[in-house]
Amino acid sequence: MDKVFRDRRATLVMLAPALLVYTLVMIVPIFWSVGYTTLDGNAVSGFTFVGLDNYKAFFQDSTAIDALLFTLKYAVLLTVLQVVAGYGLALLYVFYLKHRSSLVRTILFFPVILPTVAVALMFQRVFEAAPTVGPINTIIMALGGNLTDFLGDPHYSFWVIIVMDLWRSMGFYGVLLYAGLVEIPDDVIEAARLDGAVRWRMVRHVVIPLSLPVLLSAVIFSINGTLKVFDTIVALTNGGPGTATTPLTLYMFRTSFAYGEYGYGSTVAFMLTLMCLLVTVFIFRSMRGDATKG
Repeated sequence: MDKVFRDRRATLVMLAPALLVYTLVMIVPIFWSVGYTTLDGNAVSGFTFVGLDNYKAFFQDSTAIDALLFTLKYAVLLTVLQVVAGYGLALLYVFYLKHRSSLVRTILFFPVILPTVAVALMFQRVFEAAPTVGPINTIIMALGGNLTDFLGDPHYSFWVIIVMDLWRSMGFYGVLLYAGLVEIPDDVIEAARLDGAVRWRMVRHVVIPLSLPVLLSAVIFSINGTLKVFDTIVALTNGGPGTATTPLTLYMFRTSFAYGEYGYGSTVAFMLTLMCLLVTVFIFRSMRGDATKG
């Protein structure tokens, strides 16, 4: 087998089918989409070359800018909450529950496998204000508060989305970060305890530095997933009220397939791709620089 892998021609023959499929499915559509950003129109009405006009239109489009700001706000906040909550759960599993954490991990991981539509319908009922009053509003009114339309108010609907996505995902990040924490050698932890490191000092100076690679992976995985959010918002608010909870992905979908503006829709998709790339590079270099300084 070693001889086969050392033969470049044999290696190329084995990799060629996978590389061909990847190129046709991933690489070609990317360049095709970038080409569409220089065009205006659709397959029915025809296409017209417009150069960089779609990019100019994007930065002059208030709805696109609002969608961009909502996407960044949602992504940054949810990424912080997901990683912090997941890391807290991982610490709980490793240092407190230890070998008894299997059941807790299973229960907290369960929302991850639930269908998005089912979760969204459940949260709609929980925060419902009309035609029936949901459990949250029932509790608020019992405490003397007023009936609140959580999904009809732009401020509250944003937080309902955050709560729902955090509830769904924190179990996943807990398991992901737990896998990194269990790799820390027991003798290192014991030596730190003998040196007087307890609680927060232990976490800050021993656990976090040793689990930094998996923590970095979790941050990058989370930020890329949240920047491309689509299904949860469509299922819960459909971008409403109005366009208050419309991310770039939903705006791109509507522009391309509802309004038939393939060129401008491809421009929105390209800007989202570029943003994901820049954010990932920024996070990777920042955390890599902190690890080097440490």
